[in-house]
Amino acid sequence: MTLPYIDAAALTALLPPAVAVAALEEALQGGLDPELDSPRIFAPLDAGEFLLMPAQSAKYAGVKVATVAPGNPAKGHPKIQGTYLLLDKGTLTPLAVMDGAELTLIRTPAVTTLALKHLLALRGAQSAGTAVVFGSSLQADRHIAALQEVCGIDSLIIVGRSPETAAALAKKWAERGLTARVGDVSDVAVADVVVCASSSASPLFNGELVAAHAVVAAIGSHGLDAREIDPELARRAEVVVEGRGSALREAGDLIPARSAEQWQERGLVTLSDLVNGRFAPEPNKPLLYTGVGMSWEDIVAAGRAFELFAATALPID
Repeated sequence: MTLPYIDAAALTALLPPAVAVAALEEALQGGLDPELDSPRIFAPLDAGEFLLMPAQSAKYAGVKVATVAPGNPAKGHPKIQGTYLLLDKGTLTPLAVMDGAELTLIRTPAVTTLALKHLLALRGAQSAGTAVVFGSSLQADRHIAALQEVCGIDSLIIVGRSPETAAALAKKWAERGLTARVGDVSDVAVADVVVCASSSASPLFNGELVAAHAVVAAIGSHGLDAREIDPELARRAEVVVEGRGSALREAGDLIPARSAEQWQERGLVTLSDLVNGRFAPEPNKPLLYTGVGMSWEDIVAAGRAFELFAATALPID
């Protein structure tokens, strides 16, 4: 059997942010239920760990096999690497193999941007306004690109642990025509949108700084021992999660604020609720979206990429 391999460059060309966001939106509006998602499986390795993320959608089945090797950057290799295998749902016949790391870099900001698009619409906002982004990695860069393409950004402020890396990212976007600069945590007070795309294990800023009209997305860390926002913000805000099950398993941004039982009693609004118009937030409270990454997002993005790949007959490597 010869399977097409869709490499990183091809995936980037096939799934620009607006296309990826639309695919995810259509899936949720078409009835895909994230609560049926299989939990991700962690398996330890000497050099790190496997992450296995199986899923099925209306047409496809698939699995992402990713590796996390904390020591790799020092050796000149990526920390996260992976492969995605897409299969026909009815026959389980393999259809294509894809670059799993690039698929993640595409779908993660697309999911965040989908949430921000609908949260901003609830605010009646015409754009993301002043956006403060925590992080200066490739994931942060991709979030800026997706937010700019889908929602628009009036001004951009980068807050990063490395002043040099943050300055380079701000310069990159300034050269693309955005009003962009390096900032610090105090800029949260003037933000319309705050995107936390870091690997921080501890809160990045005081939640009291967040304005009542602001929209916050915390998506960079996962695991109950890691958090980008403080419990104060999680308790104060109107909260939307990717999925109830995944949030209660892995959302360290939420669990310190309330126990899993308390969140269940209070009720958690999901991304599906948001996209399908089932969320009416209380006024004068910040809006908070938090996500940990789910398997259904990979298969939706992979399925759309495969369909576009087949339709355009891109060369197979």
